[in-house]
Amino acid sequence: MKNQLHSRRIALVAVTASALLLTACATDAAPAQTAGAAASATDPAPRVSLTYDGGLLVLDGTTLELEANIALPGFNRINAAGDGRHVLVSTTDGFQVLDTGTWTADGGSQTAEPELTDLVFDAPTPGHVVRHGDKTILFADGTGDTTIFDTDALLTAADDGLPKTEVVPAPAAHHGVSIELEDGTLLTTIGTSEGRSGVRVLDESRTEIARNEECPSVHGEGAAKNEVAVFGCSDGVLVYDDGEFTKIQAPDAYGRTGNQYVTETSSIAVGDYNSDPDREGVLLEQLTLVDTVAKTMTIVTLPGGAGYTWRDVARGPSDEAIILGSDGALHVLDPETGEFGASYPVIGAWEGPAEWQDAHPALMVLGGIAYVTEPATDSLFAVDVKTGEVVTSAELPATPNEIAVVTG
Repeated sequence: MKNQLHSRRIALVAVTASALLLTACATDAAPAQTAGAAASATDPAPRVSLTYDGGLLVLDGTTLELEANIALPGFNRINAAGDGRHVLVSTTDGFQVLDTGTWTADGGSQTAEPELTDLVFDAPTPGHVVRHGDKTILFADGTGDTTIFDTDALLTAADDGLPKTEVVPAPAAHHGVSIELEDGTLLTTIGTSEGRSGVRVLDESRTEIARNEECPSVHGEGAAKNEVAVFGCSDGVLVYDDGEFTKIQAPDAYGRTGNQYVTETSSIAVGDYNSDPDREGVLLEQLTLVDTVAKTMTIVTLPGGAGYTWRDVARGPSDEAIILGSDGALHVLDPETGEFGASYPVIGAWEGPAEWQDAHPALMVLGGIAYVTEPATDSLFAVDVKTGEVVTSAELPATPNEIAVVTG
């Protein structure tokens, strides 16, 4: 199911940087927003950014018309910066700022073309990007440093350069993640190049005031309702709530959660789940539902024997979980009950990638629209999450890999 892609303008920018291969991970899910097909003619239209082998694509999120095709050699990773306009591209130098441009939903008032700027947040081996409150938090795996800046300050970056940042060093470099809470408390992972063990707590002066090392292979985080933070472990999850840590043990001896999918209005954190330490490939069949109030964990299985990867889980506008299954359907899960509801066929059935970097279907939800990639057909679909209707689709000039969606 594909429509011919309309190309209003294709801005080609040659860039010589190449991206660095990183450990497969996903950042925290942004709070559900009202956007997508419901945008009015005066609202900024959503923009979809996609990576492909050797470049970046930027599309109008309402029409899926191509706005820019930007050359960037190598394997590239992207994350929304959180300000509704910019995307951070992981390159060898750090987090490079992609300006997705601005235009209204009716296409009548474009004020900036998409471009990959020369602004770079220094980060040897850039890793996780976390958006929480009014802050964006970057983690450099090569040093363990955490870089924090006011998210909206990036909107003036074109005129003033990079926004003012705070850099918090770590005792050792590791593949980690950090989040700053509204009161200035910083939660940051503990680890070295040999392994990771837990989370430490730093106050506003960045003095360590607490730590917990009951979270082997700690990876990923999410802040659920009332700023309850959840970190994944290889044997469950670690929860930080009102100054206290609680370890929630997995029901299996090995029960790894690596990524959290949260909203600010739901107390249930959805996570991926793997109970087989010898599993080959990255395709999973089960998910965790962590009740951050009761401090309990429930395991649910995707229906019909379908699998998914960390790129295939998102939260919808009503806090529902939406999973893109290997059967090609969007499966809707009620995190409160653990019950699956509707399933909407969107793309063809697909197999898990041999390597995590390989292109495979990905999902991102903004407001009431789910954006679904299909690398097998070089296509992108915009789907109404309430009805499962494909609102629009587009053929792409390259095979899509990672996806980020923003809106002003």
